[in-house]
Amino acid sequence: MKKIILSNQEVKGTKDWLPEEFFIRDYIFSNWKQICLSYGFSQYLTPILENADIYRAKSGEDIGIKELMVFKDQAGRDLAIRPEMTPSISRLVSKIYSSSPKPLKLFSITNFIRNERPQRGRNREFWQLNCDIFGEDGTLSDLETLQLAIDLMLIFNPPKNSFVLKINSRKLIDDLFDLLNLGEDKKISLTRLMDKYEKLSDEEFYKAVMDMGLKMDDTNRIDSFLRADSIDDLVEKLPELLDKESVKEMRALIKQLSDLGYQEYLLFSPSVIRGFDYYDGLIFEIFDNHPENNRAMFGGGRYNGLAEIFGSKSFPAVGFAIGDETFRIFLESWDILPKTNLYENTYFLPLLSESLINQSFSLSKELRAKGEKVEMGLDVTKIGKALEYANKKGVGKIVIFGEDEFAKKCYKIKDMKSGEEQIVSWSF
Repeated sequence: MKKIILSNQEVKGTKDWLPEEFFIRDYIFSNWKQICLSYGFSQYLTPILENADIYRAKSGEDIGIKELMVFKDQAGRDLAIRPEMTPSISRLVSKIYSSSPKPLKLFSITNFIRNERPQRGRNREFWQLNCDIFGEDGTLSDLETLQLAIDLMLIFNPPKNSFVLKINSRKLIDDLFDLLNLGEDKKISLTRLMDKYEKLSDEEFYKAVMDMGLKMDDTNRIDSFLRADSIDDLVEKLPELLDKESVKEMRALIKQLSDLGYQEYLLFSPSVIRGFDYYDGLIFEIFDNHPENNRAMFGGGRYNGLAEIFGSKSFPAVGFAIGDETFRIFLESWDILPKTNLYENTYFLPLLSESLINQSFSLSKELRAKGEKVEMGLDVTKIGKALEYANKKGVGKIVIFGEDEFAKKCYKIKDMKSGEEQIVSWSF
């Protein structure tokens, strides 16, 4: 039989994480978790497989259809590997909502799959932090959500002006649509088109709007809405919105965040739309301001009506998700990734004598009991080879315990950077 040779490369759009890369991801995830816990959020996890229809119903044309990885199980049911968390957590909460104390503050850090073209900052497999508040419909839950999002950036000590929080509201967009007297079908189509506003030329955008059957006056109104750079600018261009509740809520939210000291990170931006169909209130995105990576890193918003697809009564929900790939690029672009050597705080204890195996393992056990990280050698070796290995790996210290040390009832700790040695009394 012919021998089959398989490729040892990852599937396109996925990555192996070697220890050095895992160290970086763990650094990111650990800081995220620390901030979420400090806000009183609790961690959860859902299965990686879901009924495909929960994404088809509300995740939008791209994620819910084009990028959905679907297969049939043995019973012929359409299952999907989760491409995002919001429908999954809404399903979970719909089971426990009525019996749970409110609000529920939940977060998860897990992986997802989307069948999209891999590119810088986008892989088929990626990890996300998802943070959501359920059961609180007031603007204070919106406020805490935005505060949490900014603090999740600040924990990494980014440079001044390295990022900006752009905020908008689907309620504002709905008020614009009411001015235009749009039907439901056109509202959905126009929302998706507005989400692409920044990527289209003026000519392309105007043509696309006119092709939907809107008049030039209406197209100009939409353009004015999207170009507004503040709430005051918006109501000056569209005075019909002045007394709308959506405008009052946005003004109050911006003031509250400013009073908390976050003003330098804020920007009202009506061109932030968010392409998911389930958003129905606050929407926002955090942008990287680096000239080589000027893009949206993550975002979120309010999605009060999503639970209805599970036959549950609608409940208030607001949240967001941060992807690991774009966030890693942010840290790398601004040179704030950790520089720590993976093994600099590790002790290497080589086996220097066949007769000292038990004693060496006993010493490693004792050092670990004192809180040290100890890598134990698993083959008998000479001290020169042991030092060469420790130096190549970047180990911080090597523990020397051979026949001479055993006879003198001690061991030595050699600092691999300074060369200094410390003699420690010890007997088996």
